[in-house]
Amino acid sequence: MVHVNILADTLKNINNAEERGKCQVLIRTCFKVVIPFLTVRRKYSYISKFEIVDDHRAGEIVVILTGRLNRCGVISPRLDVQLKDLETWQSNPLLSRQFGFIGLTISAGIMDQGEGR
Repeated sequence: MVHVNILADTLKNINNAEERGKCQVLIRTCFKVVIPFLTVRRKYSYISKFEIVDDHRAGEIVVILTGRLNRCGVISPRLDVQLKDLETWQSNPLLSRQFGFIGLTISAGIMDQGEGR
């Protein structure tokens, strides 16, 4: 199966497992865009920890969930946002300022909206 958006597939798997009340989820493909994003998620304690399993193919990631996640997803297609427009882009998809965060992919890597400024 061809993966068009790997990060969207990963977040969909995590979201589905969280809705079903699972305590862990197995992500079948381990790409380099997924690992920094899971690190940012762990920093905000949306996930407990994750472990990379090397199966000598594409790799697998076992993610231990905490039960704090309500919804996660990807804004697709990836849009170019300037620094002055970042505040309006943060307020549109989030319910409130105190609730949730947005992960940004920039040339320096993946980070949250506070580090992106």
